Amino acid sequence: MLTVLDHPIVHDRLARLRHRDTEPEAFRRALHQISRILACEAARLLPLRDTETPTPLTTARTKELARPIVVVPILRAGLGMVHGVLDLLPEARVGHIGLARNEETHLPEAYYHKMPQAITGADVFLVDPMLATGNSAVEAATQIKAGGALRLIFLSIIAAPEGVATFAAAHPDVPVFTAALDDGLTPHAYITPGLGDAGDRYCGT
Repeated sequence: MLTVLDHPIVHDRLARLRHRDTEPEAFRRALHQISRILACEAARLLPLRDTETPTPLTTARTKELARPIVVVPILRAGLGMVHGVLDLLPEARVGHIGLARNEETHLPEAYYHKMPQAITGADVFLVDPMLATGNSAVEAATQIKAGGALRLIFLSIIAAPEGVATFAAAHPDVPVFTAALDDGLTPHAYITPGLGDAGDRYCGT
């Protein structure tokens, strides 16, 4: 399941991300804002449970999130999306997956993995700004599932059709939310028109 957001603020902030002259501070701010909106839209899928809440006057029938939330960025660029998700869901735990792309094979190579213990019963937001070939997202989702997670949602800022297809083939049960579906990949497996290297632009490197 693929959801491409169509929201005025997302379009405006995405234009800022794409602009080659956007400075790191403005790039970070726009990335955080889009991430927050993506998380808000994806949270529509989260289950609720009925509860009762004491008010100053009486007791109200209310609803609350049924399960804990874990957000897992794919390092390094995924860290830029955590800020926006935690703005919406500050109670979320944070895991980390480190994957580096081999520039010759375009395949991910793992170098770090650390998850909260609560992940087995949680709803997991897996985040990475770029869904390009899809290989890193596939590997990250596979690792998270191997650790016991049953419910994942993937959030990206921009995606290529090739990456969406690869991810859907490997993890058809994981919904994907993105701010833009771009034209495709270059011969070097970069998204076009894209926004450059999200990690470099976020960090100013």
